[in-house]
Amino acid sequence: MSSDIKFEVVRPTGILDGTQANVFRREVRDRIDNKANIVLVNLQDVTFIDSSGLGALVSALKMVRTAGAKMVICSINDQVRMLFELTSMDRVFKVYPNEETFENEVNSDI
Repeated sequence: MSSDIKFEVVRPTGILDGTQANVFRREVRDRIDNKANIVLVNLQDVTFIDSSGLGALVSALKMVRTAGAKMVICSINDQVRMLFELTSMDRVFKVYPNEETFENEVNSDI
């Protein structure tokens, strides 16, 4: 992998809600502080996202963009996909089927 592309993964688990929102944002901030220019949010182990969790995703996206980086998402379940479609977040976030697909695309762009 090229040295000018650095991505790091955030893997929240369980329910992404108001209780977990601050932890999630802190994890994203840590990745940016580590100089990642792409933050991949793997939602494979997230079973449910409520409005606070959705707000945390949008807040994290703004934080990442302010730092001059990108944030993408992978491995969403049907509930999260439906939520993204209903709120048009599927147009805001680039969503990959899984981490491997994301890595393949990043590696092919180098």
